[in-house]
Amino acid sequence: MAMSTAQTPARPMRADARRNYDRLLGEARTAFAEHGTDASLEDIARRAGVGIGTLYRHFPNRHALMNAVFQEALTSLIARSRELAGAEQPCGGLVEWLGAIITHAGEYRGLAQALMSTSRDETSALSQCNVPLREAGAVLLARAQASGAVRADVSIDDLMQLTNAIALAAEQSPDDPELAGRLLMLTLQGLKGPNAEGG
Repeated sequence: MAMSTAQTPARPMRADARRNYDRLLGEARTAFAEHGTDASLEDIARRAGVGIGTLYRHFPNRHALMNAVFQEALTSLIARSRELAGAEQPCGGLVEWLGAIITHAGEYRGLAQALMSTSRDETSALSQCNVPLREAGAVLLARAQASGAVRADVSIDDLMQLTNAIALAAEQSPDDPELAGRLLMLTLQGLKGPNAEGG
């Protein structure tokens, strides 16, 4: 899976650089969870005990830092897609996986918006989240389409944008915790192929 160049340098980091990197990543994870992905980078650096220049040496921009923070969740989502690729009901497996993406995006305010805005931007560090997710989802979608449960004209790009839109709608309606699930079920109704029965 592709990773940012900031995370995989040509030579191993010195011990002090690795400590700074790990502290920055930990503080960024906390700040994004508490304040959203637009949390102050200066505050993240200060909490990590380093200067803003050190943060930018490791993570040249906000998207690079976001990409690094989300790698663990990305790895988990990719692994889940592989498990669901053998699901007895292909459409059910696809929908379960899309639901897992929505849940992940909901953990960080602003993530869904960032993923939507960079979905076709190969120059963004977040493309290293978008591309592997699209590839994993494409396998599940193709299987669901081959079973006749999902219409042939549905694309993985459309599904990823829909998923991010649902996550964004849920983020804007924190008083309605069931909204994401309802919207995902409505999406499922629109996906159904002519031979679909129950998923």
